[in-house]
Amino acid sequence: MKIIKLIIKNSLRHKLRTFLTILGISIAVIAFGLLRTVVTAWNAGVEASSANRLITRQAVSFIFSLPYSYREKILKIPGVTNITYANWFQGVYIDKNQFFARMAVDANTFFDVYPEFLLSKKELDDFKKERTACVIGSDIAKTYKLKIGDVMTIEGDIFPGRWDFVIRGIYKPRDKTTDATGMYFHWDYLNERMEKEFPGRANQVGWYVVQIKDPAQAAEISQKIDALFKNSTAETKTESERAFQQGFLAATSAIVTAMNVISFVIIGIIMLVLGNTMIMSARERTREYAVMKTLGFERRHLTGLIMGESLLISFIGAGIGLFLTFPLVEGFAMVIPKGFFPIFRLEPITVIFACSAAVFIGLVASVPPIQRALKTNIVDGFRFVG
Repeated sequence: MKIIKLIIKNSLRHKLRTFLTILGISIAVIAFGLLRTVVTAWNAGVEASSANRLITRQAVSFIFSLPYSYREKILKIPGVTNITYANWFQGVYIDKNQFFARMAVDANTFFDVYPEFLLSKKELDDFKKERTACVIGSDIAKTYKLKIGDVMTIEGDIFPGRWDFVIRGIYKPRDKTTDATGMYFHWDYLNERMEKEFPGRANQVGWYVVQIKDPAQAAEISQKIDALFKNSTAETKTESERAFQQGFLAATSAIVTAMNVISFVIIGIIMLVLGNTMIMSARERTREYAVMKTLGFERRHLTGLIMGESLLISFIGAGIGLFLTFPLVEGFAMVIPKGFFPIFRLEPITVIFACSAAVFIGLVASVPPIQRALKTNIVDGFRFVG
């Protein structure tokens, strides 16, 4: 108990310096938590990928469409259990700052292939019956205060015109990594208008989502699908859903990597801040340590005093930082457009990293002052002035 009292008293001897050190550690932990949250949010789509889903897109680029006629051919390949398709619609809802996924999908199969979107039977049946119906995610409904029966009006950009959709379902995410910020409506409704207004764009889909029986056959089935349309006017590229998501992230991989590296550089900065504080404290107490040695304090006692002080400051700073990080992340989640980061939350792994870093930094920062205290003999300690 006496050692603990000494540790606390030593920590509070220079209150301003200790306060500034704790403040610096807290700010660094907050920055670490926010950066790591952005990185995990960026990769959330990859983590949510299903092993039994393949994505078939145009081989040249994702922005080019595929013929609707490919559907039946793909469905006949052994190992394929179901297939659905979608078109990226986009458009403007309220204003251009409101971003979330808006897609035309096959109403009959989409929610079968994506079972993680939880929708009641009544809502699904109502959606299928009505041509202009749509289904939205629970996060979108909450953000825009929408309910079943409301009309969402979207001004088309990729597909020009005014589009009115009646909300017939609000899906809930099955897992914490499931995106609850999507809006889905009938591809048939889109295709009918294209046939009337832009015939050349009719009977085209953006990509196919192929559900397979055995994930181990993903590569084999992908090759068979692409072989079907080789040398055609619209060749395909088929890959696992995870690989497809990673392909999207590849364009921003440098940014994500930089943020990841910076988040861990912050740990080094915390170490330098705390290490500097501990070295200054040890220097000031050189004569005190000499007195302690004279009174019979052993090496383990001095080690415990210095290491305990370092760990105490590190824990307090990290604790305050983590305590503030939770509301800050929630605040950012409210401000950031829902569709930009569908899942933006402080993950347990980030908290574990921060806590582990606090222990590691506290231990490492105490090493130089411990070595100094133990190596300085009693006579030199009494002579020290500074």
